[in-house]
Amino acid sequence: MGKALAEAFPAARRVFEEVDAALDERLSDIIWNGPADALTLTENAQPALMAVSLAALRALEEEAGVDLKRDAAFVAGHSLGEYSALAAARSLAIADAARLLRLRGRAMQKAVAVGAGAMAALIGLELGDVKAIAAEAGSAGVCAAANDNGGGQVVLSGAKAAVERAVDLAKLRGAKRAMMLAVSAPFHCPLMQPAAAVMAEALAKVSVTPPVVPLVANVLAQPVTEPSEIVRCLVEQVTGTVRWRESILFMVQSGVTEFYEIGAGKVLTGLIKRIADAATASAIGAPEDLSRFAATRG
Repeated sequence: MGKALAEAFPAARRVFEEVDAALDERLSDIIWNGPADALTLTENAQPALMAVSLAALRALEEEAGVDLKRDAAFVAGHSLGEYSALAAARSLAIADAARLLRLRGRAMQKAVAVGAGAMAALIGLELGDVKAIAAEAGSAGVCAAANDNGGGQVVLSGAKAAVERAVDLAKLRGAKRAMMLAVSAPFHCPLMQPAAAVMAEALAKVSVTPPVVPLVANVLAQPVTEPSEIVRCLVEQVTGTVRWRESILFMVQSGVTEFYEIGAGKVLTGLIKRIADAATASAIGAPEDLSRFAATRG
């Protein structure tokens, strides 16, 4: 992941070096070479995904002349990607984003005992129906909508017994699919409050400046530019719903017709296409992607 970028573009390589220095370890070696079980640890995966996203963006800036302030209307990121978006928009320094995401990963993992929480994906139900199911399942413990991903996909999070109950209810209520997810903790639900407290303390010590373009925040599905509001949203998203569907719809309604997913994978590109089929969505994460994008710019 990201190795080809670092080999092809000096700007990308400098991002990985900056992240390594910030964390005082060679995270880049794990990103590029594994082992997979080390990379998928939450405390490694979160800064790793940010590093790859920023490496791709900095390469785009240097090689294709991309200027977010000139070329983009908004930035947005899904969950940990919100930190990547803020670093892209120069609101957070890359080094600070890496350290915050390392801390965020550790705090989220520690917030709930292993096996006590769970998450599940429900396909084919409206958000209102899922919230009703979560409320009913809440008799067995915390159960909340963690991600409204769009395309009829909502992820629930909470106490294991409650989420399992919600899966059973969803199947009875006509969900096309309802399945437990293999995750290490119940993210984006009230059980993450200890992690939110950790992040509030850490963010209070970090310099956050106005982004060069507005951030469409996960918890608001609206743009924010004021540093204190950005910090508040970052803290709230630890326990709050990632309102991705609404965020994309807000941008479309604001005139956005092109979306670019910068970094590893194409998951968000697929979600955007299902949410806003009239818009175009493309993923840029490998050298050949950058070359194609640069060619379109003439």
